Amino acid sequence: MNDIESRLLAIKEQIASHARQTGRQPEQIKLLAVSKTKPAEAIQAAYQAGQRLFGESYVQEAVTKVQYLKNIPDYADIEWHFIGPLQSNKTLLVAENFDWIPSIEREKIAQRLNEQRPAHLPALNICIQVNISGEQTKSGITADEVFGLAGIISNFPRLKLRGLMTIAENTDDLNIVRDNFLQMQELYNRLKNQYPSVDTLSMGMTDDMAVAIECGSTMVRIGTAIFGSREYK
Repeated sequence: MNDIESRLLAIKEQIASHARQTGRQPEQIKLLAVSKTKPAEAIQAAYQAGQRLFGESYVQEAVTKVQYLKNIPDYADIEWHFIGPLQSNKTLLVAENFDWIPSIEREKIAQRLNEQRPAHLPALNICIQVNISGEQTKSGITADEVFGLAGIISNFPRLKLRGLMTIAENTDDLNIVRDNFLQMQELYNRLKNQYPSVDTLSMGMTDDMAVAIECGSTMVRIGTAIFGSREYK
């Protein structure tokens, strides 16, 4: 068993344990393996260990990996998520190569993705990014703005509204983190009641995964704990 496989299995066991402790089923929580800055070989190693959902943040780097692996039949069922901030001049590449964009915060970007999504591909899955902590350093819209943007996205034929994403406040105080996530859970439940396509609440990373699962997260994002330290240029 290689290092990536062993770390991946350990994370999956942690997710299952946290789920059971809160009365949930492990299969209710998806694992998004954040593979940004990592080579295609690392993604292949995780794939061989059973992982299918991968998150990327840098467009050019990501597209190179996506296109390389899509040309190998064994990896055709990878689900690609673009999780980074998206600029207008990069929307075409993302619309053509990704399955999910869980970080939408602007109508303009949503509109461009809708216009540029190829007709032969399924609708692009969209989550709205919410800055639930209100920190100026974080991307995302306010909770009060969610339903306005959701209404716009739901009317785009090449997009499919799937839910919400957030990053909790950067603090060691888990009570503050829990409060952030509980606010998101309430917002998600309201959105889900209004839009039948909504089924995803993406929140929780390595340090706050347990609290996120406790508060209803359906997708956690884990990178370094699977792939090791990132290597930035």
